[in-house]
Amino acid sequence: MKPFQLIFNYARRYTSSLVVTALSMLVLVGIQLLIPWIITLLIARITDPGTNLANYNYVTTLTLIVLAAYVARAGLTFVRSYLAHVAGWGVVADVREYIYEHMQRLSLRFYEDKQVGNLMSNVINDTDLFEQFIAHAIPDVVVNIVTLIGVTTVLFFLNWKLTLLSLIPIPLVFLSLQVYAKYVRPAFRHRQKVLGDLNALLNDNLSGIREIKAFTREAEEASRVHVGIENYRRSQLSALKLMATFQPFVEFTSSLGTLVVIYFGGRLALLGSLSVASLVAFFLYLQSLYAPVQNLSAAWEAIQGSLAGADRVADLIAEPHEPQNRHGAEPVTSRVGGEFVFNDVSFAYTPGVPVLENISLTIPAKSVVALVGPTGVGKTTLVSLIPRFYDISGGSITLDGHDLRDFTLESLRKQVSIVLQDVFLFYGTVRENLLFGRPDAGEAELVAAARAANAHEFIMDLSEGYETRIGERGVKLSGGQKQRLSIARAILKDAPILILDEATSSVDTGTELLIQQALERLMQGRTTIIIAHRLSTVRNADQIVVLEDKSIREMGTHDQLIQLQDGLYRKLYSVQRDLEPVTP
Repeated sequence: MKPFQLIFNYARRYTSSLVVTALSMLVLVGIQLLIPWIITLLIARITDPGTNLANYNYVTTLTLIVLAAYVARAGLTFVRSYLAHVAGWGVVADVREYIYEHMQRLSLRFYEDKQVGNLMSNVINDTDLFEQFIAHAIPDVVVNIVTLIGVTTVLFFLNWKLTLLSLIPIPLVFLSLQVYAKYVRPAFRHRQKVLGDLNALLNDNLSGIREIKAFTREAEEASRVHVGIENYRRSQLSALKLMATFQPFVEFTSSLGTLVVIYFGGRLALLGSLSVASLVAFFLYLQSLYAPVQNLSAAWEAIQGSLAGADRVADLIAEPHEPQNRHGAEPVTSRVGGEFVFNDVSFAYTPGVPVLENISLTIPAKSVVALVGPTGVGKTTLVSLIPRFYDISGGSITLDGHDLRDFTLESLRKQVSIVLQDVFLFYGTVRENLLFGRPDAGEAELVAAARAANAHEFIMDLSEGYETRIGERGVKLSGGQKQRLSIARAILKDAPILILDEATSSVDTGTELLIQQALERLMQGRTTIIIAHRLSTVRNADQIVVLEDKSIREMGTHDQLIQLQDGLYRKLYSVQRDLEPVTP
C-alpha cells in the first residue's frame, strides 16, 4: 500500500471533520483577502480630492467590518485547528490499533529477528507523524494554494501586467519543491530508522538492567546509548540541513518578485498609470502572494517527513500474516480427545534448510510423551507445530483424525496450554495474570487452581494477596513462584492438550518438589508433551521420543531405551547420572 493511500484510507472516517475544516479554511482565506481590500478602499477615500474628510461614518463602517472579520477569523481558526486535530489524532489512533492487531497476526518467525523497541517505534513514532500530515501539512497546503489563487486573481484585477511580472519566480519555486522532495524524504526515513534503533537499544538495556549491573557493564552500555543518541542527532541534523538550505532559497526566489514590483510598479505610479491606492494594495497583496509560497515549502517538508513514517508503517503492514485458516476450516466446538499423528512431517524455517525431516509419530490421547535429545535438535520446533505457531513444510499432522488445518487457529489454540521454562508474566496483579487464559473464571476456580499449583500460600503471603502487582515480567517473584503461577494459569485454562518445557530446571530441590506435584495434578487426564532436558524427570513417561539429526532416532519407554547398548538415550542418561547421581 502506498503511503498516501494508507493515510487517506484512514482519514475517510473523519470526512465530516475534514469537510468543516476545509470550509473554515476557505472562509479564512476570504477574510485574509478582504482586509487588505478594505485598507485599499480607505486609502482611496482619503486620497480622493472630493472626499469630505470630516465624514467619519465611512471610516466607522470599515472599522466595524474589519472587527467582525477579526472575530470571525478567531472563531474559525479555533474550529479549523480543533477539528483538524480531531481528525489527525483519530487517524493516528486508528492506525496504531490496526498495526497492533496486524502485528498480533504475524508469525513467530517474523519476531525472531526483530527488536521490540524498533517495532514500538513503528507503532508510536512513525504513526505520530500522521497527525502532522492530517492536522498541519494538508490544511496548510489547502489554505496556501487557495490563498495563492485568490491573491493572484485580485492582483490581476489591479494590474495584470504587473501581476504577470510578479509571478515569474513561482514556477522556479515549485520546480525546486520536486527536487527537494527527492532528497529530503530518504533523509527523514533514515532518521526514523535510526530513532527506531535507539528505541530498541533503550528497550533492551532497560529490560536487561539486572544483567548490566551483574556484569558491571554500565559504562559500556552508556557508551552504546551515547552512540545511538549521536546517530539520531546526526540523522536529524542531516534532514534539517536540507531544510535549512531549501528555505533561504525559497525566500530569496520569492523576494525577486518584490523587486520586480518595486521597480515596475514605482515607474507606473510615477507615470500616473497606477494610482497610489492601487500600488499600496498591490504591495499588501504581494505579501499574501509570496507568504503562501514560502508556507508551501514548509508544508512540503512536513509532508515528506510524514510520508517517511508512512513508508515504514506500510512496510510493516505488508508483512504476511501467520498461518491462515484455510478455506473450509471450522472451529473446534467440543473438548478434543487429544490424539496426535505426525505423518512424515518436515519443517524448515528457511526454504531448503530443513530443521525436521520425515517425522512420523503417534501420541495417544491422554498419554505423556517426552521429547529428548541434544540442544538445538528441534524439540521446541516440533511442539510449536501443534498449536500451528508454524505450518509444516511437508507431511501432515492430525488431531483426533482431523488435519490440524481443518480447525480454525483460535479454536485450536484454545485446546492447548503451554508451560514454558522461561515464564512470562505481564505487568499487573497476580489475579490478572492467572485469569489471562480464562478471564471469566470465578473466584473459587481461581483459588482452586492456585492451590493445585502449590501457589496459594505464597500468594497470600504477598503484600496484597491476589491483588499484588508483581512488576514487569514478574520481577518481584522468584523463579519457582513464577513457575507455579504459570502452572496455575494453565490449570485454570483447563485445556485437554498440555505442552511442558522443562518446568523444574532452574529451581532448588524443595521448590522442584512443589512444582512437580503441581505438574502431576495438571497432567492428569490430558495429552501431555514434555520437552525434557533433565531425563530423570521423564522416566515415567508413556513414551520417550529421542531426536537427533532432524529426525527421530529412538522411541520407547525409559526401561526399553535404557536397554539399547548403543542408544543415544542411554548415553545421555548415563552422562546426566554421573553428573547428578540418580537411581535408574
